[in-house]
Amino acid sequence: MLKIAVASDNGNVSGHFGHCETFEIFDTDNGKILKSVSVPNPGHKPGFLPNFLNDMGTNVIISGGMGGGAVDIFNEHNIEVIVGAVGSAKDMVTAYLRNELKSTGSVCHEHSHHDECGE
Repeated sequence: MLKIAVASDNGNVSGHFGHCETFEIFDTDNGKILKSVSVPNPGHKPGFLPNFLNDMGTNVIISGGMGGGAVDIFNEHNIEVIVGAVGSAKDMVTAYLRNELKSTGSVCHEHSHHDECGE
């Protein structure tokens, strides 16, 4: 059983992890999606969201962009981070389950203000 969270806006992967509208949470097993639930973003506070998703039992997080601070916390919890994803949340999960989704490794540095991506 693998629980995959996708930072989403209107069902599509969000460009900014901390500022997404929802987290689409997919319960998967043997390469299949069993169920999905949409969880509203409880609010962006540095370090909060990675721990929130860890408490939900998340194994993988998929996002467009993410700050280094968030990446570090996910890594501490042994949660796999996939960044650089674009498209529908469900399509990205399906691609991940087929081993076709790879992280670009790009951490967000384009800050209009310094807390933009959770640094």
